[in-house]
Amino acid sequence: MRETFGLGRIAGIRVGVNASVLVIVLIIAGGLAFGRFPLVLPGRGAAAYVVAALAAALAFLASLLAHELAHALVARRNGVEVEGITLWLLGGVARLRGGARTPGAEFRIAGVGPLTSLVLGVLFGAAAMLARVAGADGLPVAVLEYLAGINVVLAVFNLVPAAPLDGGRLLRALLWRLRGDAWSSAVTAARAGRFFGFALIALGFLQLVTGRGFGGLWLALVGLFLVNAATAEEQHAQVSGRLGGLAVDAVMSSPALVADPDLSVERFLHEVALVRRFSTYPLVDRDGALVGLVTLNRLRSVPPAARTTTRLRDIACPPPEIPVARPGEPLTELLPRMEGCSDGRAVVLDGGRVVGVVSPSDVARTLQLADLAAFDRYPSAGGGADVARVPDPGRP
Repeated sequence: MRETFGLGRIAGIRVGVNASVLVIVLIIAGGLAFGRFPLVLPGRGAAAYVVAALAAALAFLASLLAHELAHALVARRNGVEVEGITLWLLGGVARLRGGARTPGAEFRIAGVGPLTSLVLGVLFGAAAMLARVAGADGLPVAVLEYLAGINVVLAVFNLVPAAPLDGGRLLRALLWRLRGDAWSSAVTAARAGRFFGFALIALGFLQLVTGRGFGGLWLALVGLFLVNAATAEEQHAQVSGRLGGLAVDAVMSSPALVADPDLSVERFLHEVALVRRFSTYPLVDRDGALVGLVTLNRLRSVPPAARTTTRLRDIACPPPEIPVARPGEPLTELLPRMEGCSDGRAVVLDGGRVVGVVSPSDVARTLQLADLAAFDRYPSAGGGADVARVPDPGRP
């Protein structure tokens, strides 16, 4: 779901498109131009069908964008940072940094998407009715009716109480309010999502074996996506539950070993990397400001013949792409950002100065210690459906 090219910004939020969105445009346009429209409005030319179908497909993408933009705007209003919006094969995604801090915020952020789609469906439907009352007919009205129907379907489908659908977020918010536990509620919603995904896969295969063709394949594909996404969400929720209450400075490796960005790769390897054996090296300028990040993978990517002429800054992950955090920031808010060119590493800054790094091994070690502490405090607590919790150090 990474962005292939950008479309600009709306209300300050970056909007991009993944190349896979072209597939859904072709599927919708082809189905309308050579299926639905000739069936309901026979006798038009092929060019007219194609133009109307493309207009409907692009308007549907605009509807998806409005759905995701509503999520993003409400998230930002509720104190959640928004990285951007990406449209892709199976719809769109608003990329949020961190999660809602209260059940109410979670409910508002999740609920506004289906509400937006429902409102769009009503508006398109009203426009189609007014056009018919005014005496209009033909492909423009058919396009409006299609957009009305598809937006209502989108709203209803997203309200299914199964993560990662919006309905799953609503379920999590309700359970969070009732239980007072965000992470166990997220696990329940994710498991509902996995069950729903497997149900869609089964229904899709049933349609395939009964000769209904492409529709079954599409259902199976959507179901597979839901299963994978729900599984990832459950794993994230379980990890976050075990790390709940921990700040970044409780996990980070400190002090960080920083390096000069103008040092050659050859010299750095022999004088630093092969001696200190760290996996992550923030690069800082003379004022101590972060200007890049080098990992062992990036050092390994430099051919031996080029190591003497290649500087560290030439292979570094640039500052805008480096996940950064404050020492007191909750670790669970940093975890979703630890990806991309930094090889899963994050740099901890205090007043603009590098004070530590967080790596996957730091997180894994913390998880292991949390498991040991939980077992030592509660020896009867093993596996099962409940989320493991790190005991409160102040609890007797």
